[in-house]
Amino acid sequence: MDRDELVRYLDAYLRIQDFPQDPSLNGLQVEGKRTVRKVGAAVDAGEAIFRKALEEEVDFLIVHHGLFWGKPFPIVGHHKRRLETLFQGGINLYAAHLPLDAHEEVGNNFVLARELGLVDLTPWDVGVKGRFPQPTPLLQVADRLGQLTGMQPLVHQGGLDHVETVILVSGSGTGLLPKVDADLFVTGEPKHSVFHETFERGLNVIYAGHYDTETFGVKALAAHLEARFGLPWVFLDHPTGL
Repeated sequence: MDRDELVRYLDAYLRIQDFPQDPSLNGLQVEGKRTVRKVGAAVDAGEAIFRKALEEEVDFLIVHHGLFWGKPFPIVGHHKRRLETLFQGGINLYAAHLPLDAHEEVGNNFVLARELGLVDLTPWDVGVKGRFPQPTPLLQVADRLGQLTGMQPLVHQGGLDHVETVILVSGSGTGLLPKVDADLFVTGEPKHSVFHETFERGLNVIYAGHYDTETFGVKALAAHLEARFGLPWVFLDHPTGL
């Protein structure tokens, strides 16, 4: 497939123009080969992931966390090595940060919410709000999240033993905790500053891992491209444990 055609499709499908507040330079970040034969999907942009992409003969790599975050930096040291690896393989690098959190078909939050069994899903900030068909034990939800992510979640139970309404924001969502109006808030990584607020407000919070809650979107997006364009894809797994 032609690279520019694929980029135009992704830009429109992910509606990257709808997220001007995102400093992550969504879209094609590094230009590589013109013809795309194999897609790679990964959470992070890093030298180890780029090396895996080389080994897998990927020529179009989609990541959630790209190389650029709104500030210029010198292309020296590890930054230079990262780009050299991409150039060596002619690998196109495409980043989708907030657009891939919020997307209602292939976004991290909507995909994970459906896997968790939530219904009546509606957008909530860059995440999703839904409910279980019936009140569900909090620890059962945590167990299910552990099965889906492969990571043992951290549970801060400030509320009831059974939950029905859920807000899910993958990755680093603790800054949104003051706005939470549900029985349970699920996000990726914990932050010390919200510990006491969780219990003082009577909230339940499950931290299921920043990396592990954000594998869902890139996988779903790559699978979508395979179904639509016949492009084979591979997931380049590089867990951080965080």
